Amino acid sequence: MADANRSEPGKYAMLAIVGLGVFMCTLDTSIVNVSLPAIAQHFGVAMGASIEWVVIAYLVVIASTLLAIGRLADRIGQRPVWLCGLVAFTAGSALCGASPTLWALIAARGVQGIGGAMLMAVSPAMLTAAFPASERGRALGLNATIVGLGVSAGPALGGMITEASSWRWIFLVNLPVGIAAVIASAKVLPRSRRRGVREAFDVAGAVLLGSALASLTIALSVANTAGWRSPSVIGLLCAFAALAAVFAWRELRAPAPLLDFGSSKRPRRAGERPLFRDPVFVSSTVSLVLGFMAAFSIAFLLPFYFVEIRHFDQLHTGLALTPYAVAIAVVAPLAGHVADRIGTRLLAALGMAALAAGLVSLAFLTADSSTFDVIWRQVLAAAGFATFSAPNNSALMGAAPRERQGVAAGTMATGRTTGQSIGVAVAGVASAAAGGGLAGMRTAFLVAAAIACVAVVTSLLRGRRA
Repeated sequence: MADANRSEPGKYAMLAIVGLGVFMCTLDTSIVNVSLPAIAQHFGVAMGASIEWVVIAYLVVIASTLLAIGRLADRIGQRPVWLCGLVAFTAGSALCGASPTLWALIAARGVQGIGGAMLMAVSPAMLTAAFPASERGRALGLNATIVGLGVSAGPALGGMITEASSWRWIFLVNLPVGIAAVIASAKVLPRSRRRGVREAFDVAGAVLLGSALASLTIALSVANTAGWRSPSVIGLLCAFAALAAVFAWRELRAPAPLLDFGSSKRPRRAGERPLFRDPVFVSSTVSLVLGFMAAFSIAFLLPFYFVEIRHFDQLHTGLALTPYAVAIAVVAPLAGHVADRIGTRLLAALGMAALAAGLVSLAFLTADSSTFDVIWRQVLAAAGFATFSAPNNSALMGAAPRERQGVAAGTMATGRTTGQSIGVAVAGVASAAAGGGLAGMRTAFLVAAAIACVAVVTSLLRGRRA
């Protein structure tokens, strides 16, 4: 009955608000990259490890805090977390635009990252609550469209802003949007209500998990420049392994675990299953990470192809990537709508198969490939990824009970960012191992296609759920 009573304006007002926040924070994962040379020149530093922290700081903070914030949202409600996220992200953007030094800019990007983590950690749960279960796939498909557009539009938009004005405006453009989003959210979002979760917050678990994910993200971010055999990268990977092991040991014994793997000390209701032992939830999460590993190789490799092989400038490179973003925008909501009618399992597997085919086709681009050749290959890969994303996300969120929606949303966002980071690292290693150039690009795309094929299997393995 509750589903039937949801008003159309309420659903779509929620979608508009969530879309605004999600677009801002995903845009800022990629918009900065093209402006790094201008930022380095402004602060008088060489292009190297220090300037890369403008990007790394944002990603590390997001990756290391998403799950803890999702768990917090289950305790205090989604509305306060969302509003705090908008305020933090907008304030961080202002600090970035006004930064007097490079390290002040890096610190401000960390503030932005906290806000971005808050927004990404609760946005899927907010949409799941706003839309009836019969429309969940369509809502999450539209959210996947916004995520894809935010990431894909970054290079082109960043190039245009930096060329037309100053690099500072890639951050300052967020201010009017962020302020408008805060006002709209305060007026439209309903007051948060606790959903029966009365457990203490697992502070130690949050610190352990955050430290582990931060170590992994930093290692993956610097490995391709510092080298995989460098002491710093090896040390970070060892720290990740040790921290992750301690975290898992603690969570299996904690009375109120951050992530419920089946703690022997956590009290349970009759018939309650640990979230991370649910086959649908686990399979959807693994498929999500693998899918983003495969798909994000495109965002890493195609700009290299356009700039180094085809000699496009940054603006034309951004425009050349437009078909990929447009295809995701068109297909994702359609895939979500179909998933609401026929289920998620086969559709997600079909999408991953199409992505694998698209990646194989991209592997055989040449320096003389026609515009049509470049476009249809991008469209095939993007359509496959969009066909996978919305059904898989719907299955993941649908597998979590209402009182664990924050953890589910945080898991989904963490899987996305982790998959992106690992995908870039794997693509870089595969390309370098093959000698770089077109041969390296071909090898990296074929490796990504193999990862997508594994995701086909994990999508099918999860079984059926009514």
